[in-house]
Amino acid sequence: MSEMISIERLYEIYGRFPQVETDTRKVLDGKLFFALKGPSFNGNAFAEKALQAGAAYAVVDDAGVIKDDRYLLTEDVLSTLQQLALHHRKQFKIPFLAITGSNGKTTTKELLSAVLSQKYKVYATVGNLNNHIGIPLTLLKIKMDAELAIIEMGANHKTEIASYCKLVLPTHGLITNCGKAHIEGFGGVEGVKKGKGELYDFIRDNKGTIFINADLDYLQEMAHGISHQYSYGQAHATICGKALQSDFFLNVTMQDALEGTTIHTHLVGTYNLPNILAAVAVGNYFEVSIADIVKAIEAYNPDNSRSQLLQLGTNKIILDAYNANPSSMMAAIDNFAAMQAPHKRLWIGGMKEMGADELNEHKELLNHIARYTWDEVILIGKEFAQIAHNYLWWETSDAALQAIDAKKISGSTILIKGSRGSKMEVLLELFRDSTLG
Repeated sequence: MSEMISIERLYEIYGRFPQVETDTRKVLDGKLFFALKGPSFNGNAFAEKALQAGAAYAVVDDAGVIKDDRYLLTEDVLSTLQQLALHHRKQFKIPFLAITGSNGKTTTKELLSAVLSQKYKVYATVGNLNNHIGIPLTLLKIKMDAELAIIEMGANHKTEIASYCKLVLPTHGLITNCGKAHIEGFGGVEGVKKGKGELYDFIRDNKGTIFINADLDYLQEMAHGISHQYSYGQAHATICGKALQSDFFLNVTMQDALEGTTIHTHLVGTYNLPNILAAVAVGNYFEVSIADIVKAIEAYNPDNSRSQLLQLGTNKIILDAYNANPSSMMAAIDNFAAMQAPHKRLWIGGMKEMGADELNEHKELLNHIARYTWDEVILIGKEFAQIAHNYLWWETSDAALQAIDAKKISGSTILIKGSRGSKMEVLLELFRDSTLG
């Protein structure tokens, strides 16, 4: 019978082959393959294929697939991946900044990475690898030359953030906000606060530092007892700033100690103001010069379907189709309504993970949309099927794509907003031929 490998021995092997992969469709040369299991797949069945494709070793939890000493047996592959990541994390004596929140965490993470990279060797979560698999993979990508790490944490139920903190051991923490997101798993907004607040709990217990939005009273309450706090906001904070009126891109004027500094961003929407102020605050805390902070923020261009402005033919598209919940949806609609822009069209996808609140939240959304005048409103998703309204509706974005006549859309400004599951980005295909419009 094959012997179980210890984490210490596995870490020695990782030291020689410091790249980890869980997907046999990716390049595997010289990497460690972890044979994870899921509801519809068993990675153990692909271990031999991974080795044939060039993997140095395959970590498995089924002794029956082992054929030679390149197979490393563990009791549970996922648990072993997490334990290996924790062992690696403990080798560092650098700041580890963890970010979570209902809205804005990925944009904030990207901005922080841009700002801090002006002075430090930074490793940060790539994309949205922010779950029980993505976080250990992110930790294992951090090399020994790291001077600072930024780890994004997503969650859809209580105790999840707490479990991630045990892997990341954050020295610094930032909660962007707590809104109506993943209500189904958290059981309401109070559940969201408790779940996201698990980051504050860890920081409090370990005498770390938080960066806190002073404009959100509930964060102040949640942060009670944390000695080291560095604040940002529109007033009564260490770093203060306000949004300047702009038709599309957000401009921010700094106040107090940084008064006279204006930041011209490539982000759409005043709802991104806290994300910008967080980046300024964290940069300032870690002694990045204000000139470098401004340079980094102004150079940042979103390319991940978050607050993107696209010029396609004669139409301007605001693409915010990566995530949507009642809080972010209302903010995006209000911001769009306030814009001075021609022929405003609102294309909205259903919000996911609303649980028992799904019908009421979508009714409230339609009531909110009705407060404003639009050239057109299109709704997409089964979430709207049971609600009476006078708008155009299709069950899927693919159905809408086939039905909408792109030739009739010209000189328009369109907000495309919805949860990732609504696949609203599909509608960009209407504009791929720039001669349209």
